[in-house]
Amino acid sequence: MKNFVLHLVAGTATVLLTTQCATTVENDTPGSRRAVSTESSAPRLPATATAVTNAASAPPAAATSPTASVATAPVVEPAARKNNADYKADIRMADAALKAKPRDADALLVRAKAKSHLKDYREAVTDYNSVLRLKPTNAEAYYNRGLTRLKLKEYTPAISDFSKALKYRPDDKEAFFGRGAAKMQLFNFKGAIPDFTKALTLDSTYADAYEYRGISYSSINKPNEAKMDLEKATRLNPEAAKSLRRYAGKD
Repeated sequence: MKNFVLHLVAGTATVLLTTQCATTVENDTPGSRRAVSTESSAPRLPATATAVTNAASAPPAAATSPTASVATAPVVEPAARKNNADYKADIRMADAALKAKPRDADALLVRAKAKSHLKDYREAVTDYNSVLRLKPTNAEAYYNRGLTRLKLKEYTPAISDFSKALKYRPDDKEAFFGRGAAKMQLFNFKGAIPDFTKALTLDSTYADAYEYRGISYSSINKPNEAKMDLEKATRLNPEAAKSLRRYAGKD
């Protein structure tokens, strides 16, 4: 999920630094791992090398898999990544299945994921809604709808979706990460920290969770905790060194 979560928000806005937060914000070049601008006051999530580019098309990785990150994020990426033509083919196959069986929840889920990848987010949400009317305990549908709502910048509904996913799949580290990321977008850094902590309880090697928790600590003026987390994140993923420099002031 991380890729998806972070990819969708990377390069547009900045982590707001109030009088209780870190005091400086750098601007990276567009498309860089942590691109920051002043277009919006909402915090932006960095897109890292382990991001979840295909998060919406695969189920969250098991909590016991240390190599899967939320961008590893919450999914196990397929052996070969799909392209737009593949997603369009998925939609055609799903349409055919739904023509024969209109209440086919599995086909609706496939179509929803494909639409999300093709950036048809509103239509994707409509399909996820249909899936959940048919299968109201489907954790995967809640999780993926949460990712799509992040893309739509609908952070409060995204938090609700990740919470529902966790109700039915309580050991989903990616859903905890996604919920924490959505809370960061709403400047609820204090509320995000327990979610990242829970993700780390499920996977102690989760670099992205250390990184985001470190940023959250920095934003509520807890520099020691921020430094510790960001140093751990950097040991696990050298790309996190950018956050270490920015939010812990370590050159």
